[in-house]
Amino acid sequence: MSMDYAKAGVDVARVKGIHKSIRELISRTHGKDVLPVYGHYAGIVKVGKETIAIHTDGVGSKVLVAQFLKKYDTVGVDCVAMNVNDIICIGAKPTALVDYIALQHEDEELVEKLMEGLVKGAEEAEVAIVGGETAILPDMIKSGLDFSGFNTNGFDLAATCIGVVGRSGLITGKNIKTTDVVVGVESSGLHSNGYTLARKVLDMNEWARELLIPTSIYVKPVMKSLKKVKVHGLAHITGGAFSKLSRIGEPAKRGFLLDGMPKPKPIFEEIRKRAGMDYGSMYSTFNMGIGLCVVVSRRDVKELIGIFEEHGQRAYEIGKIIKEAKIEVVVEGTHFVL
Repeated sequence: MSMDYAKAGVDVARVKGIHKSIRELISRTHGKDVLPVYGHYAGIVKVGKETIAIHTDGVGSKVLVAQFLKKYDTVGVDCVAMNVNDIICIGAKPTALVDYIALQHEDEELVEKLMEGLVKGAEEAEVAIVGGETAILPDMIKSGLDFSGFNTNGFDLAATCIGVVGRSGLITGKNIKTTDVVVGVESSGLHSNGYTLARKVLDMNEWARELLIPTSIYVKPVMKSLKKVKVHGLAHITGGAFSKLSRIGEPAKRGFLLDGMPKPKPIFEEIRKRAGMDYGSMYSTFNMGIGLCVVVSRRDVKELIGIFEEHGQRAYEIGKIIKEAKIEVVVEGTHFVL
């Protein structure tokens, strides 16, 4: 029997409908200091002379992989990455972060390992952890299972990050042109999305360690890129995968043709085969080897790729901008629209 993300328990289409309802409600709380940048990677507010970006995110069911392996010192990196990688997509430099750890039971050793990962990620992103909250919720947080089938102390992990928009100004995608190029930056693996499906179809004894590889953090090369080249759009490829490009295409009413995608790592093909998914479903669920997309003019492509390579991250020219407001992907001669 085939399986997709909705059958696994996450219906992205319904989630988008929920987001629309939320937006309509929260808009009633907005005053003149809230900038009308809706549906992007961060909320934007004016605080005095500063333009501040704010975002919150968690690790999701990747924490269950950590519990399976009884290895807790890396998911903190994921938590930081999922926040700072979104903040930079609006053109802001991550500045401060607060974390939230929910535990089934008190566990000093577990919290210490989680904090090790958070600190490691924060150091890589050059963001300060300035506080947080720890909650003990035995009636809400339930046990996981380790590789031996024994119960583990259940937990969840999330954070909120703020950043400051610099001299380059807000990057919303409004300056994207049809002559621009899409550069894709390599991911370290699945990052922190699609795990509800991946865990159901993969043999955890075989793939758990690869599933636990931390999410890449793109802050340093992006901050340098903003100083060296004119960046027209940034898209963090997370939940919804390449459909996320619509966030930066909508302001300029432009679309994307991704016809130069690199060959994905074997884990993605293993998921596709085991789940019986078509490529369209895969590219709207998983990052398929590309964790960040950067839109620049063609003259800046070489320098941009060089900046990421200086920071040990491979980047490729993976596509171009088109007039039609759609996201089209070409894989092995097959065209599909997300």
